[in-house]
Amino acid sequence: MNRLLLDGVYCRVRLLHVRMAFSEKIGEVTEFKWSKIAHLFSVIARIIHVRIRSGARTIYFPPASPNMVPFLRDCVILISTRWLFRRTVFHFHANGISELYPRLRFPLRFLYRLAYSNPDLCICLTKYGTTDAKHIGAKKIKIVPNGIPDAVRNVKRGTRNAECFPTILFLAAVSQEKGAGIFLDALSILASRKLSFRGVIAGPFASVADELCLRELAATRHLDDIVEWRGPLSGDEKWATYGGADIFCFPSHYSAETFGLVLVEAMMFSLPIVSTIWRGIPDVVMDGTTGFLVPTHDPTAVADRLEQLINDQELRNDMGRAGRRRYEENFTLEKFREKMESVLEECQMGARGNDVPAVIE
Repeated sequence: MNRLLLDGVYCRVRLLHVRMAFSEKIGEVTEFKWSKIAHLFSVIARIIHVRIRSGARTIYFPPASPNMVPFLRDCVILISTRWLFRRTVFHFHANGISELYPRLRFPLRFLYRLAYSNPDLCICLTKYGTTDAKHIGAKKIKIVPNGIPDAVRNVKRGTRNAECFPTILFLAAVSQEKGAGIFLDALSILASRKLSFRGVIAGPFASVADELCLRELAATRHLDDIVEWRGPLSGDEKWATYGGADIFCFPSHYSAETFGLVLVEAMMFSLPIVSTIWRGIPDVVMDGTTGFLVPTHDPTAVADRLEQLINDQELRNDMGRAGRRRYEENFTLEKFREKMESVLEECQMGARGNDVPAVIE
């Protein structure tokens, strides 16, 4: 999403980018490495350089997930640089820092308040995702849903399996928290009910432990002939996987879940969705209209809704069309960029002179 924001053309704001890039793989995000320390000081030096060179008065920063290593990294960067800027904008692509605060001891609570307290603006992805912004005392809170470019026109449909069984897709970082284990349990329940379907799991494993656990789970549930593991996908290969699916399933209970961008991708491809009542997901998926929402950690509830969709092609088509309309009305890239430019302009208008947000990824 940071890249989609930066690639936009804007008339009323100018964005300068200091790339952080502390991790190359999702499993490295919470890992400590000594190389990250040197990189941390390099990022701080580049932020200071951009500030002095450009005269930027607004710093834009996406707080990390509520894990200790990213939290400490955020604290060092923000405490070292935030004081240089007149205004601070936080964009919450991950939720949960307010839940981290009670677990911190006093010295770390002090650093938390010093780094995060009282930003001028917090941008949240859904109305359900404002808890962190309120906790740190944001002066203003704006809701800006993510938006993505339409990839459907570049994908040939009709690549579904030869048996014409409905294909149920899970596509995300493959982990227990993202719901991959619940997905496998639900498929096992469907198989025990003698339903005909295919399962596809696509995406990188979040960790070696997740891979070992989930592959073992699939084997013990006798799903090896039903489930296909696609691995990490990107570009046309990823879009073709959406295009070849009939149902999208995302039973997430991920602690830092905010929006579930994969849900928008699924709606873009007219896929009915089975997901969970968790974090900002109910603000993306309309229960009973674009899909079904069920409680977290409930594979039977997931299986029941999947069975309903497997057995009713007309319902699948109706929900898929409703999802596509919802994408077009709310989650296109053009709408995202328009709203982002508007809220950033509104923030900078509060300061004297022409503020130039320094964007940090």
